[in-house]
Amino acid sequence: MKKVTIKDIARIAGVSHSTVSRCLNDSPNVSEKTKRLIKRIARDLNFEFNANARSLSTNRTGTIGVICPEIFERFGSFYYMELLMRSVRQSLEKASMDTIITFARNSYTGESNIQKLVNRRKVDGLLLIHPNISSEDWQFINLRRVPNVVLHFKPQNVSYNDMNYIFVDHEYGGYLATEHLIRDGRRNILCINEDSSELQFIERMSGYKKALAEYDIPVMNRNILYGSCTYEFGYQTIMDHRGILSDIDGIFAEADIMALGAIAALLDMGLTVPDDVAVVGYDDIEFGRIFRPSLTTVHQPRERLVSDACERLVRLVDGNGEHPLQEMIKPELVIRESCGVNRRN
Repeated sequence: MKKVTIKDIARIAGVSHSTVSRCLNDSPNVSEKTKRLIKRIARDLNFEFNANARSLSTNRTGTIGVICPEIFERFGSFYYMELLMRSVRQSLEKASMDTIITFARNSYTGESNIQKLVNRRKVDGLLLIHPNISSEDWQFINLRRVPNVVLHFKPQNVSYNDMNYIFVDHEYGGYLATEHLIRDGRRNILCINEDSSELQFIERMSGYKKALAEYDIPVMNRNILYGSCTYEFGYQTIMDHRGILSDIDGIFAEADIMALGAIAALLDMGLTVPDDVAVVGYDDIEFGRIFRPSLTTVHQPRERLVSDACERLVRLVDGNGEHPLQEMIKPELVIRESCGVNRRN
């Protein structure tokens, strides 16, 4: 019996060979109706899709390199990243793409993992979730025309003109959090900030200051505290600054994990949340929902961020490079018990 080929399925369905291949790979760039048709024909003809043979003929690996930040190694310091990476894996698996997750550089040799992945032809494209991609790596990516999408972290000292990126408007998020505290009647608001040069935290701080200015509340340097993005820092910084808490009626912590530590410290000191001090976090991690009191926070729509980024990257890998996708998505306020659960202004 003659072996069934992709050409046979394409001829019967009246579509191109590439369309059949995309359907069998569950590409998001083909309609569900066409996918169902192609897969039904393939089943009826007992067709077996040989992914390895396809890779040899197309010089494709079916694999995406995901470059994540080194801070991802430390649990709790950036818990949001774990949620983001879970969504990345699910989205790429839905597109029938494998993933290689690594850091930008080898921690022992200093070698560029980005250049190594591309030079060894291990990946078809790159999802860059890293705040500090080196200029050498950017030059390499552009010179080799590696399909790539930048997600979450804004790179510094790089032109955005032709870049495919999807970011969150963190200044707006910081403004949302602070304005909610103000509209809940809080006027002396402490801000706990990550001590880093990452633009997302700089932008959240900018939003905090913008909201205070619009409501004619002076920005006081003593009310801005910097440290590590951890539960321990959130807890200890409140304990260490108990002397100013008599004047504080609200806290904006620029990451949920710090906010939860701050709430625990307030409760251990005998204060109530939100009656004595209201607290708003940022990220909407799962712990915030089950913590008591549950955490009011700024939600980053990570499902949409990841879905849009992965869909664009698959399109780029498939050779569909239209104008760059450049999205700035606004976060949303999630109101819970730690600040104004009954106030939905």
